[in-house]
Amino acid sequence: MKVAPTLRMQDPWQIDENDFPAQAGRSQRLRFLLNYAVLAPSSHNTQPWRFMLGDEFLELCPDRTRALPVVDPKDRALTISCGAALGHLQVAARYFGYRPITETFPDPKNAELFARIRLGESVEPSSKDARLFAAIKNRRTTRRRYDDRPLPESLVKDCSEAAARASVELRFMADPGVRSDIATLISQGDRIQFADPAFRRELGSWVHSKRAASHDGMSGEGFGMPDVLSSVGAMVIRTFDLGKGVAAKDQEIAANSPTLALLATHGDEPEAWLRVGQVLSHVLLNATASGVTAAYLNQPIEVDALRPRLREVAGVKGFPQILMRMGFGPKLAPTVRRPVDEVLATAAHA
Repeated sequence: MKVAPTLRMQDPWQIDENDFPAQAGRSQRLRFLLNYAVLAPSSHNTQPWRFMLGDEFLELCPDRTRALPVVDPKDRALTISCGAALGHLQVAARYFGYRPITETFPDPKNAELFARIRLGESVEPSSKDARLFAAIKNRRTTRRRYDDRPLPESLVKDCSEAAARASVELRFMADPGVRSDIATLISQGDRIQFADPAFRRELGSWVHSKRAASHDGMSGEGFGMPDVLSSVGAMVIRTFDLGKGVAAKDQEIAANSPTLALLATHGDEPEAWLRVGQVLSHVLLNATASGVTAAYLNQPIEVDALRPRLREVAGVKGFPQILMRMGFGPKLAPTVRRPVDEVLATAAHA
C-alpha cells in the first residue's frame, strides 16, 4: 500500500497535485491547498501572510512582523500580497473540485482577519480553472528584458473583464508616449527612494541568498549577480546611493517594455487593496498561461508625491495600486518560499 508523503516542511514549489488528500477531512484538504496560496507574489518576497486552520475553514491574516514600514507605511502592499495569496488559494480550490466560499473582512471588530475561506459544494473544474492552476507553479517575476512583441489580445480582454467584475480598473499601456512619461516617473521615484538611507537599509535587509534559512527575500540573482554574492549586494545597497544608475536602467527598461499595466481602485483602503491582490493573482496567472511574464515598477505609487501624476498620465480615475511591465521574457528559477508549517496555526474555534 502506498504511503502518502508527509507535507511537513515540504518546499511548496515541489508539491505534487496527485497527493491531494481527497478522502481526508476538509481541514486536511484546506491545508494542502495552502501550498499553492504561498506561491503568490509579495513585495520584496516578504510573504507577509499567516493562516489559521479550523475543522471547516481557513482564515487569512496579515503577518505584520514582515511589514515594510519605510516603503509601505500603510501596509498597502502587504494587504495586496495577502490578496494575491487568497486569489491563488481560490484557483487551487476550484481546480480540485470545490467552490471556494470566501468572506472578506468578516469580523468588523477584528481588522486582522482579512478573509475566511470554506470549501463549498463540489464543482467540475473548467478548462480555464485547469489552465490557471497549472500557471501557479510556472509564474515568475522576471526582471530581465522582454521581447518586443505585443500581448495577446485574448489576454488583455480576459484580464480587463476580470478586473471590471471586481470593480478594479486595469489599464494596459502600449503607446510609446505614455510609456515614456511613466518611465520618467519611475526614474524620479528611484532617485527619491535611493536617496533615503532608511529605504536602502530596508531594501538591503531583504536581499539575501536563496539558501538562507528564512526562505524569503530576494536573491542577488534578481539584480544580475550570482546568488552567492547576495550578501555583498545587500551591503552595497545599504551603503551607497545607487539612485542615479538604477533610475537610468529602470527608465530605459520601462520605456522599451512592450506593455505597462496599471491596477487602480476607486477607494484606497484595506478592502480595496485585498481586492486588487485577488485581481493581480488572476492577471499574473492568466499571463503565465499565455507565456507572458511581469515585473513590478511601483516606485511612482510608493512615492506619495508621484502617485497623482501617475494617475493623470495613465488616465485612470481611481487610486493607482500596482504598476508593472508585461511581456515575453526568459524563464527563470523560482524564488524561495516558506513551507506551509511556517505560516500556519490551528484555530481554537470552529
